[in-house]
Formats: sequence, structure tokens, C-alpha cells
Amino acid sequence: MIKSVISQIKYMFTQRSLINQFTRREISNRYKGSYLGILWSLITPLMMLVIYTFVFSVVFQAKWGTGEETSKVEFALLLLAGLLVFNIFSEVISKSPFLITSNPNYVKKVVFPLEIMPIVAVGSALFQAFISYLVLIVALFVLMGTFNFTALLFPIVILPLILFTLGLSWFLSSLGVYIKDVGQLIALVLPALMFMSPIFYPISVIPKEFHFVYLLNPITYVVEDARRTIIWGQFPHWDWVIIGTILGILFALSGYIWFKKTRKGFADVL
Repeated sequence: MIKSVISQIKYMFTQRSLINQFTRREISNRYKGSYLGILWSLITPLMMLVIYTFVFSVVFQAKWGTGEETSKVEFALLLLAGLLVFNIFSEVISKSPFLITSNPNYVKKVVFPLEIMPIVAVGSALFQAFISYLVLIVALFVLMGTFNFTALLFPIVILPLILFTLGLSWFLSSLGVYIKDVGQLIALVLPALMFMSPIFYPISVIPKEFHFVYLLNPITYVVEDARRTIIWGQFPHWDWVIIGTILGILFALSGYIWFKKTRKGFADVL
């Protein structure tokens, strides 16, 4: 079993050039034909920041937690940190059911490694996340005069989520070939999951009897640690980072094994 896993990792490593090529193409195709091009990667998080801040802190007069008063600027940055994490997950998962069905020509090619498609989707989402991360760092420095060196730990903080997202993407991309309703189901689940994650509010305001629901959601831990490291200058919860990474590896391996076992029937269905 271990030898098989190691051999598969080595195989994916040999495909790094193809993965890089497809990731670049995915990023360029997103803005192909638009006048502003890749600048949309910068405009999008800024617009999200302005809109959500206006709606929640101005219209609804929302406050962050029950403790000290939070300025609208800090509230906006807290929202952007949460959305930065969730958008990595949602961008990949929303595409996953269609990764194979939208590329039937690759299915017919026996030598084409279909298993790289979820990796490409994750790479594309991480590029957008990197832009949003830079926007958040600059906004924090310009608007609040702060730069926390713990923000450099952000790649470690999101590692468990990346692994979990990759595993789920392998599973959903395979399932989407056989069950066409998966895409519609995901479109319903993602908005619900966004509001069931502590993005627009801290977990401290949730009644204790419902905490277990949030603690079952891996996004909760990553969102909380993203705010700790980037905005508040604190270290992440290392116990979760370690446990979450181990669980993420197991989940990613499970998704990959599922994909490999089910891909034999892709050509027959498509």
C-alpha cells in the first residue's frame, strides 16, 4: 500500500510540467478577451471587500463579536480574510463536477493523466488567493499601519484545506461523470456552507450547543487561524495544523484512489 502511494506521488511529480502548463492556461483563459485581463484578479477582492463591508457593517450595523468595538476597517479586513480562505474551497469545488465532463476529448486519450485536472483547479484557485492575500496585506498596512510577520505562516495555515479540497475535487470530478445532478447540488450547498462557516462572524458568538457543528467543518479552523496570523499577529493553533494536515493527506489519498478506480468507466459514459 505504502509503495503504491509513493509510486503515485512520483508519477504525479513527473507530470509537473503538464500541470504547470494547464494551470497557466486556466488562469489566462479566465480573463481571455477582457480589456482589463489579469487586473480582474486584483479588482475582484477589492470589490468584494467594499460590498460586503457596506452590507454588513453599514446596512446591518453588524459588530465583530461581543467584546471591544471593531472599526469598519478592521471589520472589512476580517471579512476579507475569511472570504480569502473560503474562496479557495468554493472555486475548486464549484468546478469539480464538470472537470471531466467538460473535457471529453481528454478522456478518449488513454495516455492523458486525467487525475491532474483537480490539481490544476487547485493551482488556479491558489493564484487568485495569492492576489487576495497581497491585497489584504497591503490594506492592513495602509489602513491600519500594521504588518504582522506571522502572516508569512499563511501557506502552512491553509495546507490542511488545500489537501481536503483536492481530495474532495477528485471525488466530485469522478462522481460528476456518472451523476449529472452533482453540479446542481454543489451550487446549493456552497452558499449554505459559506454562511455556516465563521466568515461573517466569529465562532465565539455561536451558542455553545451548536459549536460541535462548526468544529466538524475544517473551514472553521482555517478561517480562524488565517485571522490570527494575518490580522492579529498571533500564531496558529499548531495542534490543528498538524492534525488537519494528517487528516487532509488521508482524505486526499482517498479521493485519488476513488478517482483512479472509477476513471475506467469515463469513456463509456461520455
